[in-house]
Amino acid sequence: MGNIYLFEIIVTCWVLLILYAFLRVVHVIWWRPNYWEKLLRRQGIRGTSYKLLRGDIVEIKASMMEAHSKPMSGLSHHITPRVFPFFHDLMQKYGKVCMTWIGTKPRLIIGEPEVIRSILGDKKNDFVKPPQNPLVDILQRGIATLDGDQWAKRRRQITPAFHFDKLKGMMPAFSTSCSEFINVWTKLATLEGSCEVDVAAEFQNITGDVIARTAFGSSFEEGKKIFELQKEQAILVIEAYYSLYIPGLRFVPTRKNSRRYKLDNEIKATIRDIIRKKEKEIENRSELRGTDFLGLLLDECKQQSDNCMTIEEVIEECKLFYFAGKDTTANLLTWTMVLLSMHLNWQEKAREEVLRICGKKSPDFESISHFKIVPMILNEVMRLYPPVCNLYRYSKRKTSIGGITIPAGIEILLVMLSLHHDPNYWGDDVEEFNPERFSEGVARSSKDNQNQIAFYPFGWGPRICLGQNFAMMEAKMALAMILQHFSFELSPSYTHAPRTVITLQPQYGAPIILHQL
Repeated sequence: MGNIYLFEIIVTCWVLLILYAFLRVVHVIWWRPNYWEKLLRRQGIRGTSYKLLRGDIVEIKASMMEAHSKPMSGLSHHITPRVFPFFHDLMQKYGKVCMTWIGTKPRLIIGEPEVIRSILGDKKNDFVKPPQNPLVDILQRGIATLDGDQWAKRRRQITPAFHFDKLKGMMPAFSTSCSEFINVWTKLATLEGSCEVDVAAEFQNITGDVIARTAFGSSFEEGKKIFELQKEQAILVIEAYYSLYIPGLRFVPTRKNSRRYKLDNEIKATIRDIIRKKEKEIENRSELRGTDFLGLLLDECKQQSDNCMTIEEVIEECKLFYFAGKDTTANLLTWTMVLLSMHLNWQEKAREEVLRICGKKSPDFESISHFKIVPMILNEVMRLYPPVCNLYRYSKRKTSIGGITIPAGIEILLVMLSLHHDPNYWGDDVEEFNPERFSEGVARSSKDNQNQIAFYPFGWGPRICLGQNFAMMEAKMALAMILQHFSFELSPSYTHAPRTVITLQPQYGAPIILHQL
């Protein structure tokens, strides 16, 4: 009897366990998505309907593939339909606040400036960084992925490395890297007075060299391995992002999973070796104060021994600095060269300013601070072609915003690119390249001068990008030195085809003809 009773208990437990698992699955894939959809639609939010398990992932991927299968016709700056075809069509059909589905979860697409400003500002604690697919998160786990007290602590630890006095100390590294590529381009152009270069590829190397010097005090050759590994890693991350993730999938030893983890281990090992060298360098020269990013971080660790970052945390911040610092500035400079090749009058205005302030001398911290036209041009380029085209947030708790009640667990897509191209805030000439918009600064650039959120290439609010001053200083110096030595125009082989691979890039490169001055 005892054995029969025990058997009945075991069977009952298994039945209950199976029933619980079944109900849990039904809840996740059917009841909860339908509840969310009804809740949002009752509040007037329109969009696509939930499709079991997959949502709109197939349609999003198909629209991207179709858009990227052919270049744009002409040289139009109306790029949103090509860069984000699915989301652009959705907003055109359903409005600036609408919904789509990523797997079993709704994603709110938001293009209303007031709502965006609130999400990034006073509601920042309600809307946090979304939980990542672990195969996406592997790219970097630095400050950009943290929230709450962890984020606040890390921000305090890293901020000193980006103070203006520290950036000023990095200017020689900027100048050295820029001088080297100017010399290379000059040699290419010497024989015939001109040459053609793919500036998209060139700027990846140039900003890579700058990052290597300013991050680790090393040459580009020492950091080149990291750049190449991160480039391959980014492609695998994009693929994982647009795929349905099943919990536990990261542990399956597929060929791509194995490659993802191998890349991550190689990147960490390379940075760890550089950290060891830097620590020995600091030990051997006790008077040394850090002038590069890694040195500054290790300095902070020595000064805050009871509250410092671990080596693994330093590695993650170096990975983020390497990836974000290289790609964003490289693409900003690439699109700047492309647009100044399209608009030669602004190229000449910028050159006149640089020669008037600097002559033929390499720009320094003081001269760069006197530029007016150059930053106007860079801001207008970032309006039309922002390096990062959108921001993601996640509702941590039930909250109300813009008259909408949003339950916990909803992903939010803030469409920076669409807002930058919205005629309601930039006028009927929104798709025209016009740096005059920024003649009175960023705060008074859009039609609604009180609505500064209409322009946010570096984010907004407390989480605004720490590296924005670094990126702008690097871009100003590189552009100024190019203008001092070359005039340039688009190559006949240039094909206009912007697309996103983490950052906004020209799909077929950016061949530019340089003419030596």
